[in-house]
Amino acid sequence: MPVLLLLSFCGDQPSPHSLHLIHGKGLFAKRSIKKGETIFVERPLVAAQFLWNFLYKYKACDFCLRALETAEENARRLSGIPGLSLPHPELCRVRPELHQACPQCQVMYCSSECRQAAADQYHRALCLGPSQEDPDHPINKLKDAWRSMHYPPETSSIMLMARMVAVVKQAKDKAHWQKLFSHFCSRTANEEEEIAHKLLGEQFREFSLLHTLFESIVNESVPVLQWFVPEGFRSLFALVGTNGQGIGTSSLSQWVHACDALELPAHQREHLDSFIDQLYKDIEKETGDFLNCEGSGLFLLQSSCNHSCIPNAEASFPDNNFLLHLGALSDIAPGEEICISYLDCCQRDRSRHSRHKILRENYLFVCSCPKCASQTDELDVTSEEEEEEEGEDEMTDV
Repeated sequence: MPVLLLLSFCGDQPSPHSLHLIHGKGLFAKRSIKKGETIFVERPLVAAQFLWNFLYKYKACDFCLRALETAEENARRLSGIPGLSLPHPELCRVRPELHQACPQCQVMYCSSECRQAAADQYHRALCLGPSQEDPDHPINKLKDAWRSMHYPPETSSIMLMARMVAVVKQAKDKAHWQKLFSHFCSRTANEEEEIAHKLLGEQFREFSLLHTLFESIVNESVPVLQWFVPEGFRSLFALVGTNGQGIGTSSLSQWVHACDALELPAHQREHLDSFIDQLYKDIEKETGDFLNCEGSGLFLLQSSCNHSCIPNAEASFPDNNFLLHLGALSDIAPGEEICISYLDCCQRDRSRHSRHKILRENYLFVCSCPKCASQTDELDVTSEEEEEEEGEDEMTDV
């Protein structure tokens, strides 16, 4: 049973208990929740792999984003060691014998269930058929345009927006899906433009091209025409940009966690840990920080969690697919708001001024969480970490 009470969605009257009243949303515990407990597990309304991530051969199920490489295949590619063999291969949970391709366009799925679910939800409207490699196909032109505007590290995908349109187009109850998508936070026109600027950077000047290509992917009337006019497309862009939750999956990571859980004699444990440590050093040297199959999704419940610089909950994807597990980082009392952080661990350790700068630029609000409230007397100075990063950026630009 759910342990949460959803007090309000975006667009409702602001909850007096919400940290960010302007958002008009929040999730509050109905009972005591213990640290480490899973608060809820949620499936996204729609999800999509990042386009650069796919191009760089991070193989993921086109529906649920489950990593399709075995742990050993994954380790070989990431480390650049083609003959690498992993100990305890039986701990890998990837089942290649269950994988299936779309018979028309050959995109891959982890199972027949995912292939059918994708077809039923959105894929029939977006299937490239024999044009998968045709650079002049409208969808491929849209993908290429997006990649030219949005280099790694990616934070969103134009295909998430395309799938939203396709979902409504294919749905029998189109009003139901439109209503679900309407629950996500909306923005004012100037905020939408600011978000688009942030996502595309200098490439924002090509926004009209992106809009034109987006229009071309659905060449018949659909009940979401508001998304196809320039203002509506910008709204859709902002919705995905501010509500999209990053998703990361990894067969290698799952294998490592399974190895950690093994009960082994001390010398075997030491040998296995040493092997894994060296593997990650080899991966860091060859690949850097890009370890996972990455994408983003729209989660109704998770998107209603407000931000705090001292969050009491955190999202993870332990099932190696798009199922989001929200876990408690601390004990949560009945009636207490459940908050996540929109900042990563390093960013949360920065000064109040630095945190506010990041949140204003990316999410367009000023945080008033307990941590920020307790630091109001701090000078408005940038954290040393941020100053170093800005210095590195300046050196890179030269």
